Formats: sequence, structure tokens, C-alpha cells
Amino acid sequence: MELAFYKYQGTGNDFVIIDNRKHGWQLNKEQIAFLCNRRKGIGADGLMLLETSTVADFKMVYYNADGAESTMCGNGGRCMVSFAKELQLTEDNSTQFEAIDGLHEAKIMPNGIVVLHMQDVNENKLIQDHFEIQTGSPHYVKFEKDVLAIDVVSEGRAIRNNKAFPAGINVNFVEVLNNNTLFVRTYERGVEDETLSCGTGVTAAAIAHSNTDIGKFDIAIKTRGGDLSVQFEKTSPTHAIQVWLKGETQLVFTGKIALPS
Repeated sequence: MELAFYKYQGTGNDFVIIDNRKHGWQLNKEQIAFLCNRRKGIGADGLMLLETSTVADFKMVYYNADGAESTMCGNGGRCMVSFAKELQLTEDNSTQFEAIDGLHEAKIMPNGIVVLHMQDVNENKLIQDHFEIQTGSPHYVKFEKDVLAIDVVSEGRAIRNNKAFPAGINVNFVEVLNNNTLFVRTYERGVEDETLSCGTGVTAAAIAHSNTDIGKFDIAIKTRGGDLSVQFEKTSPTHAIQVWLKGETQLVFTGKIALPS
């Protein structure tokens, strides 16, 4: 079987996207892992299916590179919005789509910039030397003086596999460059490696940086894959609303690939 695909990236976080509105592809875990494999397949941090929705313009179904269906992916959502625009599923450069954590709104700006409305954040816990925050996916956030000196893979993997997190957790190491700018590196579960950027991760980092402060925030984020920003409003020390993730997206290439049986 030949599968038509689209390869997108958002600040270095890359995805295989499949238009599944008509074809009814039901990929198994091994096939998804093959497509995401960087040596034998297309290569990506994750795979997404664009499907029809009865409550929004389209539905996003996200799988990690290991082939397992996963929780919300912020950069994936932004790339999916760009793909939907190419399919002419959006109106007036705005859209609403369905994801595993509910409905999301998005705005499409010039030059591939997508601004994605994330879910409200209600879980923001400071535990000893780190934060644990749910931003559509679970995140561990630890502030460091020099994140370039961190062995993200070994340290991130150890935390991700800690018995305290039976379902696993994404791990973010954050350096404060100045009061409104952070540098973030992330180890992602399901990819089981450092990714160049993580949308839900930088969102968690920005909210953790606000600590117990109340008010409106606009935080610039630097990652190894590019620049993002996160805007949000804190209504209490643990509650954030109007959370928006902003950054670039790009169609990298398209093609067809034979699926293993």
C-alpha cells in the first residue's frame, strides 16, 4: 500500500501528516513507528491524522514516534492548522479544531506563523526543586543556570522513567535569560529523545516561570529549533487562562511511501 504524506515542522519539531478524511487509514503502532523512523522511514517526532469532525473544522489525531497515540502536541497543532489552511478548511485565517484534550482555536498569521489557543492550566505544582504542570500533556519543569551544559537525554530519561510517573512525563530544562525570555530544552516521552522544540513544554516552562504571580504575561522562548512565545493570564497562583502559543510552521516536503504490511 502506498501512503501519501506531508512533512511539516514547527521550530524544528517535525511531523508526518496524513489527510485521513476519505481514505480511512487505520495505521498500527509498528507502521507509525516505521514512518517516523529517521533511517528507514520518513523521519519525524510524531505522526498526525487530519480527520473530519462533527463539532469543528477538522480533527487532529496525534501519535508519538514510538507509534502510541499520545496527548496534546502544541507544535503539532500549529503545523496541523497550516496543513488545514492548505486544504482550504479554514476561513478568514482562523479555525477551530478538535484534539484529544478538547477544542482549540487558532489564528494564521503571515509567513507561516500560527497562534494556537491552548487549554486552561489548572495543575501547577512546585515540588521541591521542580514544577509539575499539565498543559495538555504532563510536564516536569526544572530551572537551571546553563541548559547547554545539561545532558538532556540521560537526565531527562531518568526523570521520565522515575516510578513517581507511572505514565511517564515530558522533562524540560529551563534557563532564564532575562525576566521575559527563557531558553528551553525538552526530553519528550514517546520520542525518547531530546526534541528541538516542544510546544506544550515551552508553555509549561513559561507558566512555571510566572511562579505564584498573578496577571498577564508575554514570555519569549528560545529553543534549539527556533523562537516561540507564550501569552497567558494568571488568575491565581495555579490557574492560567487565555493561553496562546505562537511560532512558525513550514511545509518541508510531500511524497508517497510504501507501508509495510
